[in-house]
Amino acid sequence: MSQDKPLEDAQRRESEDPEEAVRPMPVVVLLIAVVMALWGVVYILYSEPLDNSRFGDQRTLAELSGPAPGAAGGKVDGAAIFAAQCVACHQATGKGLPGVFPPLDGSEWVHGEPRILANILLHGITGEIEVEGQKFNGQMPSFHQLSDAELAAVASHIRSSWSNKSEAIEASVFEAERKAGASRTTPFEGGAALKALMK
Repeated sequence: MSQDKPLEDAQRRESEDPEEAVRPMPVVVLLIAVVMALWGVVYILYSEPLDNSRFGDQRTLAELSGPAPGAAGGKVDGAAIFAAQCVACHQATGKGLPGVFPPLDGSEWVHGEPRILANILLHGITGEIEVEGQKFNGQMPSFHQLSDAELAAVASHIRSSWSNKSEAIEASVFEAERKAGASRTTPFEGGAALKALMK
């Protein structure tokens, strides 16, 4: 008997095994959830339609279905092309990176003869070129894949940006230079090759 008593006392000191009881969601919480869901449905049904012109893109259907950039009558944004294609090297300031990428701001190649700039954009350059008294030795890729209108837009943009105040270049200049240089498959070899164009 005396041996069973300590065992019973030990069993009484132990906690009961945990058990899971069914505890349903409180009615108040359920009512709040239902009211919020109903309020959301009513709000959506009675609010303004989502196609209201003050939301999102405000261009009209006519503007969106207008002529493609570079097509006849289409307006090409030279600044956007510059930002997408040129700014990484020549920088948004047009100052380039000293010793690495030449500046466009104040460059004699930019505000000089339009044919030269057209050929630079159409065929690219490799080798040494002097810009504003500084020598650069690198590579500039060709942008022949752009249309004549796109090339004219970006050339006109850089000729009239920053301190540059030169006139725009017409797409016809690029069209003529593209035809004249149709056989060229390599970039110009430095500034000397570009100057030879004017002879």
